[in-house]
Amino acid sequence: MISVGIIGGTGYTGKYLIEYCTKHPYIKDFNIYAKTSAGENLHSVFPQLVGTVEDQTINSVENISLNHDAYFIALPHGESLNYIPSLESTNKLVIDLGGDYRLDEESLYEKWYNYTHSSSYLLSKKVYGLADESIDYTNTNLISNPGCYPTGSLLALLPLVKNFSENILSISISAYSGTSGAGKSPKADLMLSEMDGNVKAYNVNKHRHLPEIAQELAKAGYNRNLSFTTHLLPISKGIYTTCSIHLKNELDENSILETYKNDYTNSNYIRLRTTPPDLSWVVNTNYCDINICLSGKTLIITSAIDNLIKGASGQAMQNMNQYFGWENTLGIMDSKLNVIDKKLISA
Repeated sequence: MISVGIIGGTGYTGKYLIEYCTKHPYIKDFNIYAKTSAGENLHSVFPQLVGTVEDQTINSVENISLNHDAYFIALPHGESLNYIPSLESTNKLVIDLGGDYRLDEESLYEKWYNYTHSSSYLLSKKVYGLADESIDYTNTNLISNPGCYPTGSLLALLPLVKNFSENILSISISAYSGTSGAGKSPKADLMLSEMDGNVKAYNVNKHRHLPEIAQELAKAGYNRNLSFTTHLLPISKGIYTTCSIHLKNELDENSILETYKNDYTNSNYIRLRTTPPDLSWVVNTNYCDINICLSGKTLIITSAIDNLIKGASGQAMQNMNQYFGWENTLGIMDSKLNVIDKKLISA
């Protein structure tokens, strides 16, 4: 049994972490830490948790206990740097849901995050926690949880890139997100009156998740033409990703499908679909649904995830389970109805 600290536990992702910790059979207790809501009761921040999660007083981030066995950090970019180095030095498990340790090169933080990294020595020590890929957790206690857009993009692309990278001429990613991806702080351009009935591209050619995606694709063998364009949808949750891949030579679609089945054979959370997935199929779950469609030398791969769960809290809990060698569905799923037949799932 372990004790958990949730730092930044009053945001959107924090709420899911609280629910997962409550249901987890190996978590004996957890404390919540925050800034502006410190001193408030949990039920006043999340009234919907009354009756399902025991109430507690939210602690200040200035008084984080070092007695926990694992820490989830769900803070805005740049703020994790104030806490992770001291927590990591205690050799307790630290999972950062922000972007402060996702990139491998220190210089990229100045270019894409506009700050100088204050603990760059940890960038080579951390493990990038794309939990449905094979991860070796043995030599680190710092897990950097992938971004929501990279999760949807990389799960759609990595099996292809690892096996067919030399046959890929270019990859173009168009991704669409609900507004909760911008966090809980109020923003005028994300108001219902602004987004209802509206779709728009944003951060074109300058989204900070681009170098993260490029980094992981390069590790898998692809470092050529790549574009990544993000859009906002008039919904609260979910990410839909369409990857357009241009090939040098035609491939066999069945060979590609077999590659994906083999790569994700041990994953409880990847579902290969016979048709492009609906976003509604994955919202409020930790699943990533993927469809592959090949026509000549053009390959279209679509994926759908919940940005707050698979793209954040669910994947973080999955990483914790796998780090400790537990069944990776603990806390996330309520039953054993999670064994996925790796044959194609019909819509």
